[in-house]
Amino acid sequence: MAVKALIKRIIPESKAREMIPLFRQMRTLAMNQEGYISGETLRNLNNPEEFLVISSWQSSGDWERWLTSPERQKIQERIDELLGGQTRYDIYHYGFSE
Repeated sequence: MAVKALIKRIIPESKAREMIPLFRQMRTLAMNQEGYISGETLRNLNNPEEFLVISSWQSSGDWERWLTSPERQKIQERIDELLGGQTRYDIYHYGFSE
């Protein structure tokens, strides 16, 4: 069953220049992972420091493998260090299945 991973981050303007390359690096790596469907990064119009990343995966297992992969964890550690805390993930699936 396909899933979507949502990641919301507050990125102070002073950190944005350092974060954008990390986001691009992570997206490039994700695109080569088994089960990756698509991804997008959105910026809140009312709060420009708030970003929402949405990625689609063929299964929760595919997402979990990517989430725990060493290459992703290495970049994620740098992101968390810059933001001063751990990133929170919310995973959703389509609610109307039989």
